[in-house]
Amino acid sequence: MSKKTVRIALGLLLAAGTACGRAAKEEAGLEAGKQAYEASDYARAAELLQTAGSADPGNAEIQLWLARSYYELQQHDLAISSAEKAVRIDPGNSSYHEWLGRAYGLKAAHSGWMTALGWAKKTRKEFLAAVHLDGKNFAARQALVEYDCSAPGIAGGGEDKAAVEIAEIAALDPAEGHYAAGNCRRQKKDFAAADAEFDKALQAQPRSSDLIYDIGDYALKRDQTDRMIEVADTGERVSAKDPRGKFYRAAALVLSNERPDEAERLLREYLKRAPTRTAYPQPAVARYWLGRLLQQQGKASEAAKEYEAALKLDPKNKAAQEALKRVRKS
Repeated sequence: MSKKTVRIALGLLLAAGTACGRAAKEEAGLEAGKQAYEASDYARAAELLQTAGSADPGNAEIQLWLARSYYELQQHDLAISSAEKAVRIDPGNSSYHEWLGRAYGLKAAHSGWMTALGWAKKTRKEFLAAVHLDGKNFAARQALVEYDCSAPGIAGGGEDKAAVEIAEIAALDPAEGHYAAGNCRRQKKDFAAADAEFDKALQAQPRSSDLIYDIGDYALKRDQTDRMIEVADTGERVSAKDPRGKFYRAAALVLSNERPDEAERLLREYLKRAPTRTAYPQPAVARYWLGRLLQQQGKASEAAKEYEAALKLDPKNKAAQEALKRVRKS
């Protein structure tokens, strides 16, 4: 082998090694960002993912996790920017369109009526694109149904559209279909029909924890203790590690004024383990329920501390505001 050939081979090896090292570093940056996200440290996640994205601007997955981090931080413009980049890089990915739709929806929720209308139409367009790309992306399908059941016709919504979508979902997965039907009835405030559909959804062995615990949120708002227990049982069978079952079981015990020691243990375990994330009962809500439990036991000063803690986390929590007023008067 000539010296020239050796130099070329060494150069190629060096270049390959540099490229591998760069790729490994970028992958490490993505994983570190995802770990920070899972730990609910969304600001840190965004920082790590921004760095990784600058080093690898063509990585759509980095942009997706950036969008998700900004979404949790309620920074809708940045969430939109990152999700749009992910879609531009890989327009055939259903999940990227779904999250772009969610980012547009967040923007619509924080805009004036006329401006919100434009963002809302974009929201539906992206959910629809996500469903067309992957018919089994049930999160996108459910988001589209909820949009069409709640949005007016001027924004592209319509119950007639939702009915077709619900039938398609039911053909793929009965539990998802019953949930979609129940969620649509909930949007229309037809609670008797929603109750019936949610019962069927839970009985049909759902596989999605988010679906199960959204039914739990519905039951919580309507003081349905039996359904909350069923939600906890079903959710824990699907994922024993998901802490949301502890919250809904504890809230049911508080509402029924049963087994206070168990209820307190479950609420404190939830506060210790649960991420601070959109699909999870927020820490302020758990603190409020802990306050209610302590107040039931006549522990007024301890209850007041929990209500105050809830308001420190969420100053707009009306339930905690009213409860704190009542306990101070007593």
